Amino acid sequence: MKKIIQIMLLFTVIATTAQEKMVSYSGIITFEASIPLFEEVNAINEKTTCILITKTGQIICWISIKDFKFKKKMMQEHFNNNYMESNRFPTAIFKGKIAKFDLKNINTTVGEYQINGKITIRGRTKRLLFNGTLKKVDQGIQLYATFPLNTDDFKIKIPFIVRSKISKNVNTKIICVLY
Repeated sequence: MKKIIQIMLLFTVIATTAQEKMVSYSGIITFEASIPLFEEVNAINEKTTCILITKTGQIICWISIKDFKFKKKMMQEHFNNNYMESNRFPTAIFKGKIAKFDLKNINTTVGEYQINGKITIRGRTKRLLFNGTLKKVDQGIQLYATFPLNTDDFKIKIPFIVRSKISKNVNTKIICVLY
C-alpha cells in the first residue's frame, strides 16, 4: 500500500506539471512531546518522501505513520494503535510552497525561507506557516525546518491516565536532502 501511494503521488506530480523536480525518499522527521520530569516521548521516521517542484517552490511530503520508531516498543504500539490509529490513517501529508524560492539562489550558505501549506494527519487538515532553511550540499539541496503541532488540531486523544505525562504541543523537525 505504501509503495502504491508513493507511486501515485509521483505520477500526480509528474502529470500535473512538466516541471523539473527534486526528490528525497529518506527524509527524516522527528517529534518530541515530552513533559519535564516524566519519560521522554519522541520518535523518528527516516523514510519520509518529499518532492520539490523547482520552478514553483511547491513541496509535498508524504509520511507513513507506522515508520515512526520509538526507543520503547510499548510506546510505539500505543502511538500506532491508540493515538494515531495508523491502520485507519496510515499517512500524513504536507502540501505547501516555499515563498520566494529560486533554485539559482540556493548555495552552500544557509538561506531562510517561509513555508506555507497544509498538513493532513488522521484525516484532519491544518494550515501551517513556518520558517525553514535551504542550502546546497554535495548530494542536492538540504531542507531543514522545525514547527509545532497540537494534538487537539488532529483530534488525537490522550488518555486521562497519561495526560499529564505527554505534551499536547508536539515539536516537529524535518530534514531531507532533495536530489
